[in-house]
Amino acid sequence: MNQTDIGKFIAKCRKEKQLTQVQLAEILNITDRAVSKWETGKSMPDSSIMLELCEILGITVNELLSGERINKEYYDKKAEENLIALKRKDENNIKKNVIIAIIFSLPLFVGMTACIICDIALSGNLTWSLIPVSSILFAWIVFFPATILGKKGIPGSLISLSVFILPYLYVLCTLVKNRLVFLIGAAMSIIFIVYLWLVFALFHRLRHRKLAAAGTAVLLAIPFTVLINLILVRFISGPVIDGWDIFSAFVLLIIASALFVSDHVKNKSAKSQ
Repeated sequence: MNQTDIGKFIAKCRKEKQLTQVQLAEILNITDRAVSKWETGKSMPDSSIMLELCEILGITVNELLSGERINKEYYDKKAEENLIALKRKDENNIKKNVIIAIIFSLPLFVGMTACIICDIALSGNLTWSLIPVSSILFAWIVFFPATILGKKGIPGSLISLSVFILPYLYVLCTLVKNRLVFLIGAAMSIIFIVYLWLVFALFHRLRHRKLAAAGTAVLLAIPFTVLINLILVRFISGPVIDGWDIFSAFVLLIIASALFVSDHVKNKSAKSQ
């Protein structure tokens, strides 16, 4: 299975169907850059759209993975070769993700062990070390799904964050013996998690227009900042909106505008090609 040959074959079939890269991308609801990467052999079509791509190009998945039209007499042989190649690719990706997960996890657990050893050596018991240990463990639980699965693990990381943030804050509150840590932290974390899920939904919905999704996410940060200030005022005295908040909102508006303009220019340029 040669990515360069597959890319050339995709380009050939696309041209036979009299489609531009932009038109094919719009049908598949992806970016024209993704199509360009396929055709130059830099990447492969995702398995989730492979069947749809083959249907549009009038070819079989077996032919796509072979990078050529296949005669019936060689079809079964090629199919078996392609399945083996895909299996090896998946195995290599799994091994790579496992190595990344180990590299991510090892320093964290070394840090936890070092804290525990130092605490016992200095105080003869587990005291202050419980705070960094619980924080490191919480960070590991949240980020591990994304580490082991890559982009596919982002929903898992968001779910872990949503599920474990309140228990973590309760443990932290108990360790520092300050009730406000849980009350303020819980309010802030709930708002933050809602914002993260909205951003995730935005990028999923506008996955072919990432600049527009980023611009919307930046705009959403403004009302969420005001909401956070409103909640903080209930616990800490101070103005709901100060000069720094106004300046931050102004900067966010400029960034969002730049992202929207960039998205418009990119789409206009793509359609004119």
